[in-house]
Amino acid sequence: METTFLKYLSVALASTLKFFGGPITGVILKLTWLETAACSAIGMMFTVLILTYIGSGIRALIQKRRKSEPKKFTRINRIAVNIWKRFGIIGIAFLTPPLFTPIFGPILAVAFRVPKHSIFLWMTLSAVIWGLGISYIAHKVHFIQDWIK
Repeated sequence: METTFLKYLSVALASTLKFFGGPITGVILKLTWLETAACSAIGMMFTVLILTYIGSGIRALIQKRRKSEPKKFTRINRIAVNIWKRFGIIGIAFLTPPLFTPIFGPILAVAFRVPKHSIFLWMTLSAVIWGLGISYIAHKVHFIQDWIK
């Protein structure tokens, strides 16, 4: 029982920083693809929860300590603004696992002043869909398993 919980916790923690870490960890720990998907989604949502509530405080702290104006037109900023203009929070949420990472996605949503309930709704949906898809691929495609091991 305790080792199963530790496996779940390991997958969730791996997904808090980089979403693809959860499914890889799930394969290594020999969890089922559904267990891996659920734990990966929970790990991402933990990061989203924390950063959504402290994101505005972090933004204010950075702005207060910043000595010079930040660059407005970096490559990543342009990508984020284009996605925001075209798709809004839905685009940011669905590109968070593969592109923005669970850390940068919620910070980006907070920077665009998206309401917290919208952030949670779309990020949860995104985490579940990506978790199911990536976990299924990681568990069922054998050359990926061979590459991981």
